[in-house]
Amino acid sequence: MGMALKIGVPREILPGEKRVATVPEVVEKLIKLGFAVAVESGAGAAANCDDAAYRAAGAEIIDSAAALWAGCDIIFKVSVPTAEEVGLLREGGMLIGYIWPAQNPELMEQLKAKKATVLAIDALPRQLSRAQKMDALTSQAGVAGYRAVIEAANAFGRFFNGQVTAAGKVPPAKVFIAGAGVAGLSAIGTAAGLGAIVRANDTRAEVADQVVSLGGEFVKVDYEEEGSGGGGYAKVMSEGFQAAQRAMYAQQAREVDIIITTALIPGKPAPRLITAEMVQSMKPGSVIVDMAAERGGNCELTVPGEAVVRHGVTIVGYTDLNSRLAKQSSTLYASNLFRLMEELCKTKDGQVNVNFEDDAIRGLTVIKDGEVTWPAPPPKLPPAPAVKPAVTMPEKKSGGHGAASAPMAGSKLAIVFGVAAALFWFIGANAPEAFLGHFTVFVLACFVGYMVVWNVTPALHTPLMSVTNAISSIIAIGALIQIAPPLLDFGGERPDEVIRWLAMAGITLTAVNMFGGFAVTHRMLAMFRK
Repeated sequence: MGMALKIGVPREILPGEKRVATVPEVVEKLIKLGFAVAVESGAGAAANCDDAAYRAAGAEIIDSAAALWAGCDIIFKVSVPTAEEVGLLREGGMLIGYIWPAQNPELMEQLKAKKATVLAIDALPRQLSRAQKMDALTSQAGVAGYRAVIEAANAFGRFFNGQVTAAGKVPPAKVFIAGAGVAGLSAIGTAAGLGAIVRANDTRAEVADQVVSLGGEFVKVDYEEEGSGGGGYAKVMSEGFQAAQRAMYAQQAREVDIIITTALIPGKPAPRLITAEMVQSMKPGSVIVDMAAERGGNCELTVPGEAVVRHGVTIVGYTDLNSRLAKQSSTLYASNLFRLMEELCKTKDGQVNVNFEDDAIRGLTVIKDGEVTWPAPPPKLPPAPAVKPAVTMPEKKSGGHGAASAPMAGSKLAIVFGVAAALFWFIGANAPEAFLGHFTVFVLACFVGYMVVWNVTPALHTPLMSVTNAISSIIAIGALIQIAPPLLDFGGERPDEVIRWLAMAGITLTAVNMFGGFAVTHRMLAMFRK
């Protein structure tokens, strides 16, 4: 069907942009799909991908940007192209990368004039589960969330994790994360991994479980309102909710050491969450990392692109968090674009089919052959109609299911009890009366002990073992009194003396064990208190 198309990867010219649109490992996969790949010399230098590595992977290295843009059918980009770069694009060429069509109408006009086909990675319908492998917004937000915590740790003058050292006890840092989207969840996992106490808040109630599963605590706003805006974003909330939210943020600002804000609403400036007063109320040496700095920031005092100190608080407003992990960001972005090429080239012959029947491809395509196709119609989502049955069905089902499974559980229980009763009767019929009493206590003790241990958090099992060790010492006293008389019954007054001395020694030792056990347990539990 014609020659294989050539993919070109130019060097990013935006100041501070260190990412590159593909990496050598992914070049090999693109070549297997049937494409030829050309990379501008030095394109990956800032992301630790040198020309030699691209060459070894099978890419052609081109020295000049103009020659690369002119000689390639498809251009992979990271940052939004400048007017100068669009000028280099060949007539009717294809461009894949960030475009933000709503914010860049002039760029759209220029690309339209070039009769280009443009796939905006930022326009992907994120709600399609099939599209997640191509979702660069998510992969990049995950990297940025991780880096935000690293920047916070760098600016913070203490440990994140609590420690008990010979030099004294170090309390863990308290981190509050505003917004539990992809970046927020990544930050929660990273901060919890470093040992901090992590709290997070989001207007969407459904993310509470995700926050907890990553080791954070979900802080609720004292106001009932749902904030899901679809497509993985939050929506603008009512005035009442916002007032309650401000009160909650003000309280957190006074308590925590580090605040990381990630709140963005598509097409709008970043919501102001942290006021100057809140910054002033924070402890000196605290840190705020404002991940929304590029869109104006969630904190009133953020300076985009810089880290500034206000009221003794370091406010980090870097807009290049992804470039600070250029290799990682580039690798994930390259992988997202490769997955997109797999969808565009199902035949693996180096040809591209922009298929509008495919919802993911339709959503991504903002210009096709010089015609603006943005915004795309909302994708046909299969789960939407299935919501109603999902709510009503389980009740009927569980009624039926429960009815079916109850006899099963009941019959099992009856068998277990039957066997236990038969065993008990057998022992009762053949054992002395005294044994039966002790045996009953023993069985009950086993049961109670099992239930107690089963309901203790696994994290607390070590202190639990320590305290059970202390309690077991008490049993030793009873054991001494039980064992001593028959063993030492050799007439006269002496056994009493021997028993008394043995009991005294036993009591002394067990007292040491008891007090020691409880003291150790107390110290262990203190380590778990936050």
